[in-house]
Amino acid sequence: MKFEHLIEINDPLNPLIDALSLKQLWSGLVLRAESPKLFVPHLDECVIDERTENGFRRRLTYGKLVIEDRVVLEPMRQVRYEVAAQQDISQSSLTMSIETPTADTLYVRFQYDDGHDAATDAANAMYDDFRRSAYQESDIDTIRVLRDLAQQGRLDALLN
Repeated sequence: MKFEHLIEINDPLNPLIDALSLKQLWSGLVLRAESPKLFVPHLDECVIDERTENGFRRRLTYGKLVIEDRVVLEPMRQVRYEVAAQQDISQSSLTMSIETPTADTLYVRFQYDDGHDAATDAANAMYDDFRRSAYQESDIDTIRVLRDLAQQGRLDALLN
């Protein structure tokens, strides 16, 4: 399943939405990678190791399920989660890209790829519809949490 959607962060025509700066948004996306328990309540533990210049490796524990992934950071542009095939989990990825089509607008594009071929996607079509919906709701919730953190000044504190 390959799936992508776009969430508008700043809309200059909507005064009800508090604008986030590019730096706040970037800090929030990095925070989501480094402290995922703030965003995923059913996550039991996240251990980060093997930091490099452009990212890090994580071990996520959900009950008895343990998933290792790599987070690749392209500053102010993109956060990419790469899951290698492991146990019963196939290779997959999630890419969150910041888009700034104009000086006043800001978006995040979420791109999912579960690594399956077209035949597997066809066989899983109904299941994938549920996954797409769940991913989209999770991503909307991520942006809601980022807005809450920005309102509390916590994203600005990360910039200092």
